[in-house]
Amino acid sequence: MELSDPQAWTMIGIFASAMLGGMTLMTTQFNRVLRAEIGGLRGEFGGLSGEFGGLRGEFSGLRSEVHAEIGGLRGEFSGLRSEVHAEIGGLRGEFSGLRSEVHAEIGGLRAEMRAGFEVVNVRLDSLDTRLTRVEGKVDDLDTELTNIATRFWRSQ
Repeated sequence: MELSDPQAWTMIGIFASAMLGGMTLMTTQFNRVLRAEIGGLRGEFGGLSGEFGGLRGEFSGLRSEVHAEIGGLRGEFSGLRSEVHAEIGGLRGEFSGLRSEVHAEIGGLRAEMRAGFEVVNVRLDSLDTRLTRVEGKVDDLDTELTNIATRFWRSQ
């Protein structure tokens, strides 16, 4: 079948308009699908934003709880620190009292030892005096025995 020029051009026009109509239809459908998908993504992003907002709220709540716990722990540690300082102060007082008692006892023992040494010194001085007298008497006896022996040996 042979086509004349006007028929060929008509066929080309029909084909071109069919192609343009199909492309228009496809573009329109693609545009609608794209808008629907973008709208879905917007919805999902909105949901994610809501979830992020919820997570922010949870983190904020957790942050508040952690701060409250840390504040409580600080209070407890402060109380414990005060108790420990009070105990240390009490122990210092007790040790100071014990130190005073020990110093007093040591002072008393020193006084007793000095008194005992004085008694021993007096007794030693007394013994020294007595030994000096005994030594003098022994010297006198020695002199007398020497004199007696000298007289006895001369007389013979």
